[in-house]
Amino acid sequence: MFFSQIIEYYTENEALIVSKWMPWTMIITGLSSFLMLTLIPAPYGRYSSKSWGILVPSKLAWFVQETPSFLVPLLYNRYMNPGYVFRGFGVSEVLLSCLLLHYFQRSFIFPFLIRGGKPTPLIPFGLAFVFCCYNGLMQGSSLLKYSSYSVDWFGDIHFCVGIALFFIGMGINIHSDHILRNLRKPGETGYKIPKGGMFNYVSGANFFGECLEWTGWAIACWSLPAAAFAAFTWLNIGPRAVHHHRFYCEKFRDSYPKNRKAIIPFIL
Repeated sequence: MFFSQIIEYYTENEALIVSKWMPWTMIITGLSSFLMLTLIPAPYGRYSSKSWGILVPSKLAWFVQETPSFLVPLLYNRYMNPGYVFRGFGVSEVLLSCLLLHYFQRSFIFPFLIRGGKPTPLIPFGLAFVFCCYNGLMQGSSLLKYSSYSVDWFGDIHFCVGIALFFIGMGINIHSDHILRNLRKPGETGYKIPKGGMFNYVSGANFFGECLEWTGWAIACWSLPAAAFAAFTWLNIGPRAVHHHRFYCEKFRDSYPKNRKAIIPFIL
């Protein structure tokens, strides 16, 4: 009964919820996360700890937690957007395809390239899963039901610059992950200094790539839901890049490049 009432309320107020409430909730949550994560590193990867719940194998965790961002927009459009008719790749379809492309790579390719990888505690795994469901619903409904781009948007400076930044960021992200996976030779353990690509400028090159990617996407979309996602990305993984930078500086001391920043080249 209660669940059906929630569905009914959401259906009646979906436009307001998607365009205002959900984005602002994401921004406020991102600010709260930022305050906490500046003090305590998110407990996964090198900071993984059993105190945050039972441990989930890294490949399984990444696959399960990221998949909703790929599937939820498609399922939403299939079952909750009956008025949608596909008439080719308009602006909304292209923008959504960019989102799906990223999460196809993160869900179905990236997890199975992980070598070793520390398990993820249940709590951060669950939070990541919920976020991906939430964001998949917000972005899918915003683009396919509540956006009204004209074909002229393809030539707009926001779209052109934004899409360029998106693909540059995605390339940096994937290339940086490749560098990290190949730091150690078979049988080697311990941490090494990442080198090459954007790692010559920042310690969190993979994080910088992802932040740039979603900043570009937000510019291309030019909407509050997309901007909220980009802001959350910076607020959530920006502190992680700073913690990584401190980790490298403390571990390698004088041998760590002095001119390398944490996440933004030459600045931070």
